[in-house]
Amino acid sequence: MPNHNQKPKPDNRRDNLKKIQENIENTLENIQEAEHSVETASEFQEEEIRRKNERRRESIEGMRDEVRDEHAHQKRKKK
Repeated sequence: MPNHNQKPKPDNRRDNLKKIQENIENTLENIQEAEHSVETASEFQEEEIRRKNERRRESIEGMRDEVRDEHAHQKRKKK
């Protein structure tokens, strides 16, 4: 039975930029590691790695959009 007394946690954006930046760096490292592993991968594995890296690159673009949004939010908050 759901607990209707629970309230959502407040939006804590203090460390969002740091977390997003860490995620970007980790994802870039994963791309590099995967590209290095292509050298010893089978043809099937190589294609899977390339597809996964493409999704990672798309994720990075989304995270960079979040960084821009976060910067804009911080500027508005300072005013």
